[in-house]
Amino acid sequence: MNPYGRQHITQADIEAVIATLQSDYLTQGPAITQFENNFAQYIGCKYAVAVTNGTAALHLAAMALGVKAGSKVITTPITFAASANCIKYCGGDVDFVDIDPQTFLLDIDKVRAKLAAAPKGTYCGIVPVDFAGYPIDMEAYRQLANEYGLWLLEDACHAPGAYFTDSKGIPQMCGNGQFADAAIFSFHPVKHIATGEGGMITTNRQDIYEQLLLLRTHGITKNPALMSKNDGGWYQEMLLLGYNYRLSDILATLGNSQLQRANEGMQRRQQIAQRYMAAFKGTNVQYTQLPNGAYHGYHLFVIQTEHRLELYNHLQSQQIFAQVHYVPCHLHPYYRQQGWTDGDLPHAEHYYSRTLSLPMYPTLTNQQQDFVIEQVLAICG
Repeated sequence: MNPYGRQHITQADIEAVIATLQSDYLTQGPAITQFENNFAQYIGCKYAVAVTNGTAALHLAAMALGVKAGSKVITTPITFAASANCIKYCGGDVDFVDIDPQTFLLDIDKVRAKLAAAPKGTYCGIVPVDFAGYPIDMEAYRQLANEYGLWLLEDACHAPGAYFTDSKGIPQMCGNGQFADAAIFSFHPVKHIATGEGGMITTNRQDIYEQLLLLRTHGITKNPALMSKNDGGWYQEMLLLGYNYRLSDILATLGNSQLQRANEGMQRRQQIAQRYMAAFKGTNVQYTQLPNGAYHGYHLFVIQTEHRLELYNHLQSQQIFAQVHYVPCHLHPYYRQQGWTDGDLPHAEHYYSRTLSLPMYPTLTNQQQDFVIEQVLAICG
């Protein structure tokens, strides 16, 4: 079987988890802080907050940014639904804007036009997504957000280790907080770092960080500086309505172990991508090209073909389980009920009609990849 993505669990991962299972803490212990600190160092941000999954990360980040009833937020339709749903969880409204047909990312020119056409104050924020691992230019989005007084929440689930180069020639890691107010990551098994389930919020803003720590743990604190009184060492106060979105020490330990191989895994993803591009050059199989100074995360290797259904079915018959990322969010029944319909976002819809994600994970062998390439070209060559 050859899926589009797969976790890589080593003996070192297993031994690390066993050690935690035999320790004093299965949750709320030292492994959490260790994972947060190591991840923050890897990404290059000041603060990191571990949570139960990427969706929880989006939810808490939206709460910390002040999304509430009446808030209106822009995002892309080509993303997993949670990038939009997190706004709805908080009572806000989502406005989808079309993608750039070359990059498949949220089109900043269309976002700018949307903002310019609306009364100032209509929107409060933007959720750009580093789709497939393609690093979005967050410096450009920061400039636009500043012009309209908006916050930025970067969905970097596909892109830990990826970067773009800013106007000063400095590489900027996805999610490092230099331009976005907060960013989020996922540790689902098909992602770069796999903990089974898990997520992380990164930020350089202390106020957001402190809010996230409360929101993650029911809104409860034992910090004397925040409490109205202190009856003793047992005393705690609930300051706001939060959630139980804590990550366990078991999963944090697995994340820490996986993080040690993050660069190695990224290098292998680059090799796999280069082999795909070399094989498909000059054929009918289309793929995205990176601008100079960008380093793709390659969570996904996305191709475009006029023969998508035929290719998908053929690959399935060969035990190659390619996938489609994604059904445009605005065309899900839930969002259709809110007025969205076919034809609203033509670039996203055209992309969806032709897209397929091929196997992309570090343990994919050259022999396995050659077989995938052979089967793709049998239909699309």
